[in-house]
Amino acid sequence: MTTATINQPTWAKAISHPAKEFLPTQLPIISGTIPPGICGSLYRNGPARLERGGVRMGHWFDGDGAILAVHLNSNGATATYRYVQTAGYQAESLAEQLIYSNYGMTAPGKFWQKPFKPVKNAANTSVLALPDKLLALWEGGKPHILDLQTLETIGEDDLQGLTKGKHYSAHCKRDPNTGEIFNFGVSPGINATLNLYKSNATGKIVKQAAHKINGVPLVHDFVLAGQYLLFFISPVRLNLFPVLLGLKCFGEAMTWQPEKGTQILVINRETLEIVSRTEAEAWYQWHFANGYVDGSGTVVVDIARYEDFQTNKFLKEVATGEIQTVAKSHLSRVQLNPETGKVISIEKLLDSQCEFPTVPAADVGKASRYTYLSTIQPGTNIGRELLNAIARYDHRTNTLTTAKIGDNRYPSEPIYIPDAEDAWQGWVITVVYDGDKDTSEVWIYDSDRLNSEPVCTLALPSVIPHGFHGTWKSA
Repeated sequence: MTTATINQPTWAKAISHPAKEFLPTQLPIISGTIPPGICGSLYRNGPARLERGGVRMGHWFDGDGAILAVHLNSNGATATYRYVQTAGYQAESLAEQLIYSNYGMTAPGKFWQKPFKPVKNAANTSVLALPDKLLALWEGGKPHILDLQTLETIGEDDLQGLTKGKHYSAHCKRDPNTGEIFNFGVSPGINATLNLYKSNATGKIVKQAAHKINGVPLVHDFVLAGQYLLFFISPVRLNLFPVLLGLKCFGEAMTWQPEKGTQILVINRETLEIVSRTEAEAWYQWHFANGYVDGSGTVVVDIARYEDFQTNKFLKEVATGEIQTVAKSHLSRVQLNPETGKVISIEKLLDSQCEFPTVPAADVGKASRYTYLSTIQPGTNIGRELLNAIARYDHRTNTLTTAKIGDNRYPSEPIYIPDAEDAWQGWVITVVYDGDKDTSEVWIYDSDRLNSEPVCTLALPSVIPHGFHGTWKSA
């Protein structure tokens, strides 16, 4: 697949060429000032290289990961941007060509060379900021350690518990009160194994459990809700054999099987054992917003819901720079009895396009008044465009406040920053690609005035391609 740039939409320019790294750079302020209560670091991860040797990768998920670090305080901001130096990235850099298979592509070469070819760990999905290191996360392998300041790649991390064949997902959950970190990984087989991990605040795995699940599903995220971990396993199933033989990539070998319904697993967070296991109607979700247990003992979970798996085709098309598939999503709330797993109700909270929903880190696992999310501006063609707005949904008033981003601008997942000096004040930070200027900027909003102008905007030295997930680490 060769690179094509003619008549592509504005957003496609950000991923048409491999991103350029930069060393620590002082960021000039374009407008406003950095609030004095902001002191810490933003870390973001995403696919930064979708081409090698003139050949495009097959899916947005295949791109080599690069980390953006933005360190902010009242004296100013500095930023660094570096590729994660995985073994696969280094080997392909040396060869100046693609070598490995991945989610959306089979390995290059003759058909007899393809079977059992290893998959490249792209390290491109999310990050976990620990006290003494940063982890670049990708759900099909081990995390990579990076230096919190320089972003130098140190190597893979087994977290003192990831033995051979065990993966560490990109969507860990951290309890804001205990500091405990929960995560999972899926090991393929005739019936896959769901490996569960509990770590202490340093990231060290202190408890594990393993549970068999039906077939080989695509499990991307889960949710922490009070004393429970919950998995909603949508009816997507992988036919593993053509993947092993190199005849199909993972993305092509997955099929939507709605008759299987959505499998719900409720896990005790202390023992990591199954509390209940049941089935609900079919849907798909990449991401959970949050979960909690209400006063009656009911588990409440919010998700970015799709009615089918067309989202996979949409995301594949992103890598080409031209989208033709409509993948409609919305913010949905599921309430269930944790002891039986029985669904009590499913409610559409918001009909607007919704992805990357988050809550303030202090609210993870408990009721949060606000959900922050990526969405679209009015009039946007969701069959052609990427998400081009960020918003805050107020669960108390059932209202959505959308930031005024402007035309041909594409903000990243919104991340809430607690003010270091005022407990009642918060901020929202996002990285915005300006397609008209072909530049990237850091925008900071007052969380209570998201529909006003940003309080501060800062210029980045080069374009940061559209990415996936990030985190804020207070100083």
